[in-house]
Amino acid sequence: MNKFKYKSYLLDMDGVLVRGNQMVPGADSFIKKLDDNKIDYLVFTNNPIYTPRDLAHRLHTIGLEIQEKHIFTSAMATARFLHSQKPNGTAFVIGESGLTKAIHDIGYIITDIDPDYVVLGEPLTYNIEQITKAVRLISEGAFFIATNPDTVGRESEGLVLACGSLAALIEKATGCSPFFIGKPNPLMMRDALNYLGVHSTQTVVIGDRMDTDVVAGIMSGMETTLVLSGVSTKESIETFPYRPTHIIESVADIEIEIDADVT
Repeated sequence: MNKFKYKSYLLDMDGVLVRGNQMVPGADSFIKKLDDNKIDYLVFTNNPIYTPRDLAHRLHTIGLEIQEKHIFTSAMATARFLHSQKPNGTAFVIGESGLTKAIHDIGYIITDIDPDYVVLGEPLTYNIEQITKAVRLISEGAFFIATNPDTVGRESEGLVLACGSLAALIEKATGCSPFFIGKPNPLMMRDALNYLGVHSTQTVVIGDRMDTDVVAGIMSGMETTLVLSGVSTKESIETFPYRPTHIIESVADIEIEIDADVT
């Protein structure tokens, strides 16, 4: 059992707490320890499709009790970035409710009439008219923002196209590269820290991917823990020029050490 003593945790969702539509064994007990000991944490995900409330419900159905206040998505990070750059702006948005709600919540207007930004998420269905409109708006001067660079997502029925793939199509047509907000951009990690109100030196990132979770954590000045319950393996670690602080089998192997300094 690995003893960890931190004031806060940033937890990737897929591969750390869930695999597909199943909970990683022991993830529920780990979350309960965090809640019982009043330890600050966020579950973060590059998936911009769902709102935190939607995700909290989906996690509940597989046995994970995580309140929506503990969930932070790339859609939320994208909205916060837009607000920091141009408050009360306008955007043409391709995405689902998780993204459109986050954009509306910061006071933005969603429009296809001379928008400040084109914001790309992950639509559940691909509409060529929307893609064409995005290409035209970017060519006319709108800035191109994308929630995350993931090229494929994992669904129970197999791989599906994700934001990065659609962004590549639009980039090819316009010659304009998008600014990706989600992992591995450390911007999302730093924004998650600010959202939680904690400091990087007192926080650990727990993820299952060397190329997104671990590298973003390192670039954000945090300790990192790689769990082997998801994508990266012990063998694949050797192909990267950086290393996580800890390597464990799963979150079930973490024993939270509590003392007066932590609580």
